[in-house]
Amino acid sequence: MYGLFSILILITCALLLLVILVQNPKGGGLASTFGDGNQFMGVKKTSDFLEKSTWSLALVLVALTLGSNFAIERTAGVNQSDIIEQVEDSAEDFVPTTAPEAIPTPPKPTSTEAAE
Repeated sequence: MYGLFSILILITCALLLLVILVQNPKGGGLASTFGDGNQFMGVKKTSDFLEKSTWSLALVLVALTLGSNFAIERTAGVNQSDIIEQVEDSAEDFVPTTAPEAIPTPPKPTSTEAAE
């Protein structure tokens, strides 16, 4: 079920991207391409259609996103403490058994050596 929501979300995103790219930020876009007066859909109607499509697809995207949250399968009985115990158990395998050797520090220069 979650896979279906994912596919629908991707399709909605692609359609929303196309509708947004067709629009012109200055109000022209597809409407200015078909600027003649003898059009099946007028310039104003094309702009209205693109704007309504954008808002509709945005609302569908929000609804699908919220709906996908309910489609996620959650296993019953798995507590967060169980997961923490598993992580701690696996971390014990990576703890070094011996302490690393101390890195010798170089001697500090004396005040007479620093003056030279």
